[in-house]
Amino acid sequence: MSIQDIIEGKKQWRAHVARVKALPPDYQIVYKEMQKYLFKVGPVSLSDGPLLPEIVDFFEEGVAAGKGVLTLIGTDVAAFCDDLIKDSPTYADAYLEAMSGESGGAKK
Repeated sequence: MSIQDIIEGKKQWRAHVARVKALPPDYQIVYKEMQKYLFKVGPVSLSDGPLLPEIVDFFEEGVAAGKGVLTLIGTDVAAFCDDLIKDSPTYADAYLEAMSGESGGAKK
């Protein structure tokens, strides 16, 4: 990764954060909870994929339509996030796979 790539990545992240900060407070709170959850259990491709920007797009559309954030996603943030990433390999999957590979030849 070149210095230019790093700089471009930082510019994109700052623009993303600015979009989040432009959302109403209730949307910002839910977004931050989603982000926290996704960074813990989310897909391996989260950091370089379109998921977070797509969530902001979805939230901006909800704001424009005058909908509350819980009307869009429901009251269970984790369940909503799990549904978003259901077809993506996660860090948890990678960990479980690594653990099963290490213990595969062990005898009890």
